[in-house]
Amino acid sequence: QVQLVESGGGEVQAGGSLRLSCAASGSTFANNFMAWHRQGPGKQREWVASIIGGAMTNYADAVKGRFTISRDNAKNTLYLQMNSLRPEDTAVYYCYLRHGADYWGQGTQVTVSS
Repeated sequence: QVQLVESGGGEVQAGGSLRLSCAASGSTFANNFMAWHRQGPGKQREWVASIIGGAMTNYADAVKGRFTISRDNAKNTLYLQMNSLRPEDTAVYYCYLRHGADYWGQGTQVTVSS
């Protein structure tokens, strides 16, 4: 079965950095569409960043220039490097995989304090 497990969340002060990881298992996903989404308190889940293949990336305007999505295909792991974090980045971050169907991780909490 396909499983996605996020890690790396935590609490950080504004201006700080975190790196999220999403470990995928159950198949090889080197050429699949993967993404990060987030859901803040009282908000709708929103798309943050996506990657197709090894290097084709897209970002939501709110995070462009601050976040970097990448993947290590040898490890079947997706990353989200988050720099210059702001309080409005506070959310549960979810890993997403398109692999003939939609797959989601359990989410990891990111809290950015002022």
